[in-house]
Amino acid sequence: MSRPEKQSTVRSGARAGAVPAAPSATYRLQLTPEQPFSAAAAAVPHIASLGASHLHLSPVLEAVPGSLHGYDVTDHTRVREELGGEAGLRALADSAREHGLGLVLDIVPNHMAVPYPLRLNRPLWEVLREGPRSPSARWFDIDWEAGGGKVLLPLLDRPFDPADCTVDGEVLRHGTWEFPLRPGTAGLPLPELLAEQWYRPAHWRTARTELNYRRFFTIAQLIGVRVEDPEVFAASHAKVLELVRDGVAAGLRIDHVDGLADPEGYLRRLRAGVGDGCWVVVEKILGRRERLPAGWPVAGTTGYDALHRIDGVFTCPDGAAELDRRFRESTGLAGWRETARACTREVLEGDLAAELATLERAAGPELAPAVRELLVAYPVYRPYPGDGRLDPRAAAEAARQAGAAAVDGVRELVKADAGFAARFSQTSAALRAKSLEDRAFYRYAPLLSAAEVGADPGRPAVSPGEFHAYCTALERDWPRTGTVLSTHDTKRSADVRARISALSQDPGLMGRPGGPDPQLAWVARQTALGLGEVPEREERLSGALLKAVREAALRTSWTEPDEAYEEVVAACVPDPEELPKEAAEAARANLLGMVLLHLAMPGVPELYQGSESEYRALVDPDNRRPAVFPREALARLDAGAAPRGQAEEKLALTAALLRLRRDRPALFSGYAPLAARGPAGAHCLAFTRTGGLVAVATRLSLRLARAGGWRDTVLPLPPGRWVPLLPPTGAEAYGAEAYEGEARLADLLSARPVAALVRAEGTG
Repeated sequence: MSRPEKQSTVRSGARAGAVPAAPSATYRLQLTPEQPFSAAAAAVPHIASLGASHLHLSPVLEAVPGSLHGYDVTDHTRVREELGGEAGLRALADSAREHGLGLVLDIVPNHMAVPYPLRLNRPLWEVLREGPRSPSARWFDIDWEAGGGKVLLPLLDRPFDPADCTVDGEVLRHGTWEFPLRPGTAGLPLPELLAEQWYRPAHWRTARTELNYRRFFTIAQLIGVRVEDPEVFAASHAKVLELVRDGVAAGLRIDHVDGLADPEGYLRRLRAGVGDGCWVVVEKILGRRERLPAGWPVAGTTGYDALHRIDGVFTCPDGAAELDRRFRESTGLAGWRETARACTREVLEGDLAAELATLERAAGPELAPAVRELLVAYPVYRPYPGDGRLDPRAAAEAARQAGAAAVDGVRELVKADAGFAARFSQTSAALRAKSLEDRAFYRYAPLLSAAEVGADPGRPAVSPGEFHAYCTALERDWPRTGTVLSTHDTKRSADVRARISALSQDPGLMGRPGGPDPQLAWVARQTALGLGEVPEREERLSGALLKAVREAALRTSWTEPDEAYEEVVAACVPDPEELPKEAAEAARANLLGMVLLHLAMPGVPELYQGSESEYRALVDPDNRRPAVFPREALARLDAGAAPRGQAEEKLALTAALLRLRRDRPALFSGYAPLAARGPAGAHCLAFTRTGGLVAVATRLSLRLARAGGWRDTVLPLPPGRWVPLLPPTGAEAYGAEAYEGEARLADLLSARPVAALVRAEGTG
């Protein structure tokens, strides 16, 4: 080792007005009526100082009044007034631009709200008034024949009763709901008037078996939109395209692209509208061996595929297998494969019975069993129109259940009938999401850090070789794709998952959860250990556990709640218990390693609101609480103070890497694995961004410590002099030591379990 020349510092300020064409890093904010555009504007200086290049906003178009998420769009032509309206959004964009930030908008092409009141959704209101000949009928996938010429509206909290109906001008009232009257029917006697309408109001329970419009997953209050129709696309995207053209938005996140009839066709039409300069990513869950279609004109995904690899490389495969064994032994439940298959069939034949019936009617009675079995067996979220086939593995599995001839018939039908192929694909995507993410992930609970969107709970660990192969492919094929650790949809934030995954290094830390409901005991203990000591702990744990048992649908559910059982659940919150010291240190190594890999690997990293510091959050709505920004802590670090505890340690590392990405983007080009040499080499995960950065993380630190530590393990380095990048400390952002040739890991990682090294200018 030798002393380097003094290095230039990592600046804390952004370049005012200089918004890069592609993000170096994005920062996600959840907007609500209580956290509108003005609140986002107040956060802009902190976000810019942190080092992000773009501010990513949750949906901004008009939504159901009071909505806390904005995915229930009611009007595509207007920016949401509860957030501050279009003037507020444009003012936010101006403020962001002054601080060097661009805006990324989250848009929702797949569905609209079936709102209260209904008239808020103008196209739907017109369809209900005018029927299938309405110009707005093209907006929605409605099976008029299946509904006997009417749209089922499963919105009522009790069975429909004509005695509860009144007519008020051109409106039919039932309780507090209002429905439009078909022109010319207002003066008819009530029985005849009801028979003449284009809709049938009904109790919400009828949706499961009788619904005749495409919906979002199993939510009848969200109706699918046919953006494959050019006129519908134009009408539903005019405002978004205007915002991009005017420079208000520099990027777009496409929500639930798998719900669309033709994702590639949609994306090509969108690209033509926004131009080549707009950064576009799609919310797409990729299977472990699945790849994003190469022809899609996007920068990549929103990053759940990266989350799975980052989490997995800090998970011990042997310990995960032991936890699986103990879980199955103590609960009597099946393993992952069997659980996933059982949940898929339950959801298909129960929650999605109406969608299944639609496909089976279209296929005919001879092919109907094969349709069912293909949907159950399909290994990824969906096939795509134009594939020309269904996955051969799924077909082979389905053929064993339904017969080869019938499966071949369905495959031919998919090739010949584009409409059937699209509906099959859309149903497959909804089925995977509901049966895996929203049921099996809650039911199968040996290691809850692996039960995350995009993950593979049956094989949670990722080897270093697999991680490096993934990053190499990402840099080659999708270098501007999104990557994430925590989002508004993650069931547990990265901080919580890091604590839970430490259990895989010592399964004994789980103890022997038992009691009258051992499955719940496993979920409760891991959730409590993951969350740790936080404000409002008991209330937050109770809410998460109640949601977990309803989603698992073993003893209670959302539609058939068992009130007596749920009272027991509320009383099952474990007593406060922190992780043992060894495991807490392993959780620290996991979390800092996850942060380092996320911010140093290929792709465009996204930070979720407040997650630059300690951020322990559970499933929504817990993870959608108002953001807490560590402004004072960041200012103190920038003034030269040392980090106080793990929260500031994470903040310092995050700010240093984000600012480096922003100010010296050339460092983050290329990718090559680095292999440590010595007795503990397997515990080092390292790579170089060949532009001039080395990232070094500690894997499975608890097992490393028990094996004797790093000892004489060294990391060979690329040519050049390598200077450790330390958390910002005012004028000095770089450490005093430099490394050439190799670094002893016991020295390099003596202060913290991760290190980032920057090649000194003029060397290498």
